[in-house]
Amino acid sequence: MSQEQIGTNWLATAGLRPTRQRVTLAALLVGDGQHRHVTAESLFDAAHAKGNAVSLATVYNTLSAFCDAGLMQEVTVDGSKSYFDTNTHDHPHFYWEDEARLTDAPSEQLVIAQLPDAPEGAEIASVDVVIRLRRKAKN
Repeated sequence: MSQEQIGTNWLATAGLRPTRQRVTLAALLVGDGQHRHVTAESLFDAAHAKGNAVSLATVYNTLSAFCDAGLMQEVTVDGSKSYFDTNTHDHPHFYWEDEARLTDAPSEQLVIAQLPDAPEGAEIASVDVVIRLRRKAKN
């Protein structure tokens, strides 16, 4: 099965119409069967490197549509930098500060003993765990 077919099937699982841009971006995201953490800019660059003409605005809009459809999750770092993850299961992340890179952290090692009660009239929608890392200074 080609990467485009895999991308088209991925879109179909969420009932999204397979436009040319969506299929192109979906193939880059899941075409090899691996999970990805991307920014809109890195996906834009990857599309252009493969010779696909797609605007940055289209990449942002498509990633938003993928998140809305449940195909991806958005992980915000520093309140302004968003990464998009094809692994939609609840799991923690490592954010490598020196490289501005997001990777999965082992969820089986994470223990959250108790969450605070939500304020009156609110409910907890999700819990995002981002563990910030930096390389140790060499002596």
